[in-house]
This record gives sequence, structure tokens and C-alpha cells, in this order.
Amino acid sequence: MNIQTQITFKIQQAMQPDFLEVINESHTHNVPPGSESHFKVTIVSNQFNGKRLIARHRQINGILAEELNGKIHALALHTLTPEEYAVREGKVAESPQCMGGGKD
Repeated sequence: MNIQTQITFKIQQAMQPDFLEVINESHTHNVPPGSESHFKVTIVSNQFNGKRLIARHRQINGILAEELNGKIHALALHTLTPEEYAVREGKVAESPQCMGGGKD
């Protein structure tokens, strides 16, 4: 199972989100072709109701502890309640450039 699939499976099992999108952004960074090291994850779940951003990220980091222990270099998390997602009309920020160097 590749890392993107692992991330999707683990979050789906733990959170049963209303919406989940896991994007492998590795190809936009200075890494070998086929790498799975940079991800953008958007999660919409009622489990985030009443939680601060740091608590939401800690929850996801806990779910993905194994992957974050060496396999993933960068993880952009967008953790939203259904209401927040609706207000944003499903739009989330672009991921920042990797500080380790990017492609032109």
C-alpha cells in the first residue's frame, strides 16, 4: 500500500469524515520522481467541532504518527468542520513552497 493510500485509509477509519482529500504534492518539490513525501490533506468532520486548530492537527498527527516518523517530509493540513467548509465554499489555501528547494 502506498503512503497516500495509507493516509486516506487511516483518516477514513479514525474520523469517518464528511469529506477527505489527500493530494500527493511531492512532484512539485525537489524530490526524486515517484516520491511520496509531501501531502496536502483536507478533512471535513464534525469531530473538529469546538476544537482549536492545534487540537485538530494533533489529532491527525496522532492518527498518522507512523507515517510522520520518517516517511512524510511535509504535511499541509486543512481541518474543517462542515460549517467552516461550507463558508469557504470548499476552497482551501495552496500549500507553501518547500523550504528544501522547489522546482522551477
